[in-house]
Amino acid sequence: MIETITRRSLIAGLGATGALAPAILRAQTLFTAYPFRLGIAAGDPAADGFVIWTRLAPEPLEPHGGMPLEPVEVEWQVASDAAMRTVVQKGVALARPELAHSVHVEVTGLQPGRPYWYRFTAGRERSPAGRARTTPAIGAALDKVRFGVAGCQSYEDGLFTAYRHLAAEQDLDFVFHYGDYFYEGRSSPMPVGYDGKPRPFVRAHIGGEIYSLDDYRRRYAQYKADPDLQLAHASTAWFTTYDDHEVDNNWVQEIDQDGTPPEIFALRRAAAFQAYYEHMPLRKRSFPNAGGITINRRAQFGNLLDAHFLDTRQFRSDQPCGDGFKTYCPGIDDPKAAVLGTAQEDWLYRNLKESKARWNVLAQQVMVMNLDRRTGDEPEPIRNIDSWAGYAAPRERLLQHLRGMGNAVVLTGDEHQNFAGELRTKGGMGDVVAVEFVSTSITSGGSGQDKRFGTEKIIAASQELKQTNDQRGYLLCEVSPNLWQSSWRVVDKVHEPGGVISTRATFSVEHGKPAIQI
Repeated sequence: MIETITRRSLIAGLGATGALAPAILRAQTLFTAYPFRLGIAAGDPAADGFVIWTRLAPEPLEPHGGMPLEPVEVEWQVASDAAMRTVVQKGVALARPELAHSVHVEVTGLQPGRPYWYRFTAGRERSPAGRARTTPAIGAALDKVRFGVAGCQSYEDGLFTAYRHLAAEQDLDFVFHYGDYFYEGRSSPMPVGYDGKPRPFVRAHIGGEIYSLDDYRRRYAQYKADPDLQLAHASTAWFTTYDDHEVDNNWVQEIDQDGTPPEIFALRRAAAFQAYYEHMPLRKRSFPNAGGITINRRAQFGNLLDAHFLDTRQFRSDQPCGDGFKTYCPGIDDPKAAVLGTAQEDWLYRNLKESKARWNVLAQQVMVMNLDRRTGDEPEPIRNIDSWAGYAAPRERLLQHLRGMGNAVVLTGDEHQNFAGELRTKGGMGDVVAVEFVSTSITSGGSGQDKRFGTEKIIAASQELKQTNDQRGYLLCEVSPNLWQSSWRVVDKVHEPGGVISTRATFSVEHGKPAIQI
């Protein structure tokens, strides 16, 4: 077919070329340093593709990452082989200054259930190649899904050695990051551990508490420049969610912990949401707007696994009892309290009802187990009010919807420890309806130890909790039609290089039996 070229189309074409030409031409020489210093990433895999991400930042800690305030074209390629010889998709994306020169490409047209490799080029500079696997076709018969769970990575508390080991795990289908990708504050140069004793100083944040968009961008840049974190991102696709520290400690809705007027805190939250989108491999559906950001989503892995990624911050009602670790107050039993919010609850319960998968996983941020946190001679039970334990009515609704399923597993972070337990109705005293695995932190809390002080007393006081561990690392899950296995992968130290990985414990759950076998 021969296209007729009119004077109008010719002028329009020349105009478009002229508008883009400065960016294309300047990209050949504008970089004073390597522009892919923050690495690459893939995320939100589907049966036909995934998102690939990068951010141009030749000087990551400088204003605008050392980039000019104009769009720059970035070429991208997806190949079916690690050597990138067989390119199956390619294109050009604009890295815009409004989004910190980040790029989010939603790749489509790929085959389900297989690995691909991707990379970016800007001018004469080329990124390393990353790997991502598409999800199997919905309903396809599968014999295994294997994935990692990680989060809570305080830069100041330790080295990201665990991420280097996570990147070396073989054939992971994805990683679920449960939040606290960075920490918004500044710690003391003489840090203290959970036991009250001094622990080694490792490294420091640049600047203090962060509030502005530039602050959040700089903090992401400091974290994403870490080579171990970059390796983990390049090794497989991630599903990312935030918790609190991506915005401010223990925030919910438009409420922070400092009593800031909601309209003022909303400005900070908006800056945090924008920076989060700019630095994560998220789809356009998660693009932040005046109403917030959409982070809850669903992923299906054949007939084997249905994953529901939740947001337990944005729609949650204010913590009762003044937040923190507290004894009982009437607010815990407030029937109007919310953790997920009405719309997200309805979405989740509808998903669970229609699911045909052998296993359903609820991937979320804060512990569902209702634990008594007393470690000494305290006269009354103590709860973590920032967890589901502070919200009795929403917790009971959730567990009642899991009743009878026999295939629900809850994955959690936030606690900076490994926990394995069985979820019971009626505040932890009723029937077992599901299991929960809480993954420890990558670094938060320092190198840790096998057991934290008071652990045995907490286990003895709970019908839900079965075992704990206080080392750093990640959770490794391997799911087959009849068996779920979760392993605590821990490193012996994060306060200095050379942390050695080991498997501290492996737990099994049989399909149809919501109980943990140790």
